[in-house]
Amino acid sequence: MKKIFVLTGEPSGDKLASTAISKLQKNFSDIEYLSVGGSNLKKIGIRSIFELKEITYLGFTSVLLNIFKIKKKIDQTVDEILKFNPEILFSVDSPDFTLRVAEKVKKKNPKIKTIHYVAPQVWIWRKNRVKKIKKFIDHILLLFDFEKKYFDEEKIYNTFVGHPLIENITTGKTDINNLPIKDKKIISVFPGSRKSEINVLLPILIDFIILMNKKKFKYNFVFHTTDENKSFIFDYVKDKNLKNIDVISDENIKREILSNSVFAVCKSGTVSLQVCNSNVPSIIIYKLSFINFMIFKLLVNVKFANIINIINNKEVIPELLQGECNAKEIYNSVIYMLKNPDIGKKQLEECNLTLRGIRSKSSSSSEVALILRNSLMS
Repeated sequence: MKKIFVLTGEPSGDKLASTAISKLQKNFSDIEYLSVGGSNLKKIGIRSIFELKEITYLGFTSVLLNIFKIKKKIDQTVDEILKFNPEILFSVDSPDFTLRVAEKVKKKNPKIKTIHYVAPQVWIWRKNRVKKIKKFIDHILLLFDFEKKYFDEEKIYNTFVGHPLIENITTGKTDINNLPIKDKKIISVFPGSRKSEINVLLPILIDFIILMNKKKFKYNFVFHTTDENKSFIFDYVKDKNLKNIDVISDENIKREILSNSVFAVCKSGTVSLQVCNSNVPSIIIYKLSFINFMIFKLLVNVKFANIINIINNKEVIPELLQGECNAKEIYNSVIYMLKNPDIGKKQLEECNLTLRGIRSKSSSSSEVALILRNSLMS
C-alpha cells in the first residue's frame, strides 16, 4: 500500500489539504495516510500525530517566545515522517513550519517525494527563499498564475492549480430555514482561524457590534469559524449577552449563510476570496502588536494586505489595519458602504474581474489530487 504524509500547520491549511485528499480518497482507496492536521482531516479519517493547536503561532514575537517548543515539534514531526516512510510528503501552506520539516526530511531520506501546496508569498517578502526551496521541494503547487515566474526563474517544478476558495461550488443548497438567521439581514464576520488572531480581533468586533446595536440597526451577525475555535468564540459572545450573534463552523452552512449575507467583515487572508466569490461586499481588518507590525513593515514589498488589492495595486476592498482596526472605524466603514450600495456594487465588479483572471479552468482540489496520484505512480 502506498503512503502519503499530510503536513499542515494551521486550520486553513488543514481545510485545503482535506479538500484535495477527499478527492483522492474517492477515486483511490489503496493509500495509507498519516498527518499533522486538524478537524477537517480528522473528518475524512486521517489521524494526526498531535493537536494542530500545539504549533499554531502568530507573529514574529510569538514565534520567538515559543522557538524551543516549535523546534521540538519540528524534530518530532520529522521523526514520525521518517518512521512512517511515505512515498510522498504532502505539505500545505504554513511555510515557516512545513518547509522546515520538509527540508529536514529530504536531507535524511531523499527518496521521499516532497510536494508543497500553496507557495510561500515570495512576491510579498523573502524572495531569496525560492533559491533555498529548490534544494528540497520536488513540486510546488501554486494558487495564483502570476506566481509562476518566481519559480520558473529558479527552474523549480511548479503547477498552477488555482485557488479552491474561488471554485464554482455546485453542491446542493443547505437548508438554513431552522437557523435563527432566517429572514434577517446578515453580516458575516470572519475573525481568523488562529487563536492568537481571534484573541486580538474578537473584542474589537464585539465592540463594533455593540455600536451597531446602539444605533438600532437590525442586523444579525454570524461569526464564521473552525471547529477548534467555535466553543471559545461562543463562550466569549455568551458572556456579552448579545442576542443577535450566532457562531457557526459547519462548512456547508457557512457557505449558505455567506451567500445570504448583505455584507462581510473579514480578517485579512484568503477567506476574502471566498467572500468575493460569493458576491458579498466587504472590508478587511487586521492588527498586529506594535513590534510585529514594525518588523512586518521592514520586510514586506507590497502596499496592501489583501490579495485582491495587491493584484490590482489599489484599494479595491477597504483595509482597516493596525490603529484603524478599531470598533469605531469598522462601524463607520460598514455603515458608509451599506448606505451607499453603489460603492459595494463597484467593488464586486472589480473583484469579479480579478477572480476571472486567477481562477483555474478546473477544480483546484481535483488537480492537486491528480498530481498526488500521478506522483505515487511515477
